[in-house]
Amino acid sequence: MTNKCEIIERPAQLTLGIHTHSPVQDLGELLPKTYQTVMEYLAQIGQHPTGDPFAAYYNSDMQNLELDAGYLCTSKLPGKGNIQPGSIPGGKVASIVHVGPYPTMGDGYKALNDWMAEKGYQSAGVYYEVYLNNPADTPPEALQTQIFTPLKTS
Repeated sequence: MTNKCEIIERPAQLTLGIHTHSPVQDLGELLPKTYQTVMEYLAQIGQHPTGDPFAAYYNSDMQNLELDAGYLCTSKLPGKGNIQPGSIPGGKVASIVHVGPYPTMGDGYKALNDWMAEKGYQSAGVYYEVYLNNPADTPPEALQTQIFTPLKTS
């Protein structure tokens, strides 16, 4: 199940995460480990996540996805090793909130891309996912993931 597609204005958002590559079928294992690694680093520096976990996908090669994964932040934090600060640029994005288990998020992407094509919008290339609730205490059918992509400007 998905909510409606819409164009929204997002503020720039600081992040702390890990840049990596992965086949899509390994994301269910990779993402929780990545979030745990970033969480452990935050504890080492006396911080805690101030925002939701996110993933940014820079390509659509399902056998070799290029991605960042980590946490949204309210201030710039120092990096260490492969954990580095970054940002999500602000501006107009096409957005949808997908409700349901993570393996069904392809439905949200399809709905968003179909809607953008129908309305004449084009993605600038990067797609983001922000996980709005915790799978540890939320049933799979109630998980909410905001999927959004900055829009290409003419």
